[in-house]
Amino acid sequence: MREWIAVAGPTGIGKTDCSIELARRLSAHIAAVDSMQVYRGMDIGTGKPSAAILSEIPHHGLNWLDPSEECDAVRYANHLAPILSDLWGKSVPVVLTGGCGLYLKLLLDGLCEAPGASTEIRDRLLEEASRVGSPVLYERLKEQDPVAAVRIHPNNLRRLIRALEVLELTGRPISDWQRNNKPFLPPEIKIRIVGLTGSREKLFERLDRRVDAWLDQGWLDEARLLWGQKLSKTAAEAVGYRELFAHLRGEITLEQAREQIKKNTRRYAKRQWTWFGHDPRVTWIETDGLTARQTADKIMEKSPRE
Repeated sequence: MREWIAVAGPTGIGKTDCSIELARRLSAHIAAVDSMQVYRGMDIGTGKPSAAILSEIPHHGLNWLDPSEECDAVRYANHLAPILSDLWGKSVPVVLTGGCGLYLKLLLDGLCEAPGASTEIRDRLLEEASRVGSPVLYERLKEQDPVAAVRIHPNNLRRLIRALEVLELTGRPISDWQRNNKPFLPPEIKIRIVGLTGSREKLFERLDRRVDAWLDQGWLDEARLLWGQKLSKTAAEAVGYRELFAHLRGEITLEQAREQIKKNTRRYAKRQWTWFGHDPRVTWIETDGLTARQTADKIMEKSPRE
C-alpha cells in the first residue's frame, strides 16, 4: 500500500531537517503545512529551507501569497489539495511537514459544513463557562453529543462552545455534521502522521538560540522591509514579526522584542504539543539525542512496505 508521511510537532523540534532526510531517501517532494511560510518575503522568521535545499527538493505550499493577502486553513487546503492529488496520481512520494495542526486537519479530514458562528450564542456560553466553569458545559455535551465529547478535551473551551453552538443552532450534533465533511483530498490518499517530541526544557533552549541566530542573520532587516508594506492581519500577527514591528514603531527596545519573541515562541510550541496530543492518529517519536538522520531511520523502520 502506498502511503505518505506527515511530520508534525512543535516548532523547533527538527521537522524540517527530518523531512529533508526522508525526502532524499524516498525521492519525494515536500509539502509545507505552515500558515506563515505561504508568504513571500517572510523567510528568516518562518524558518524556510535554504535556496540550496529548495533547488534540490521540490517544495509545495511556500511563497504563493503576498503578505498583504489573508490566509486561512480553507484557502490553504484549496491551494494545496489539487497539487497533492496530482502528485498522488503520478505516484510521486510526498512528505508533509509543519506544525500548523488546523491546516493539516482540514487537509486530511475535509471541511465541516456546519452553520457559521452565532455571536449571541457564543457570548452566552462564554459567560456561562466563566460563571459555572467549563466542566458543566462539558457534561452537557457528553449528554447531547457523546461522540464529540470523546474527541474534545474538557479544557478546550473553544471547541466545546462550538459543539454546543452547533447543537443549539441546528438541533444536530456536530459529530453528525463532521461525518459529512467536504473532502479536499481523494479518499485513496493515505497519510501517516508522525509527531516529533522531546524534552520541553531542551526544546525551549533550542528555540531561544534559534531566535538569537535568526536575528544575527538579518531578521530585523527582513521585518523592516515588510513593515513598509500593507500587511494582512494574518501576516502582521505572525509570532516574531509582530514583536519586531512593535520595536520598529518605537514601542519596545530590540532586546525587549527579543525576549518577547522567545516567550511567545515557547507558548506557541506548547499549543502545538497540545493540539497534536489530542489527535489519536499521531505516532510519537522521541527525538532527544537523535540526529535528523537517526530520526528519519526510526520513521522508516515503522513504514509499511510497498
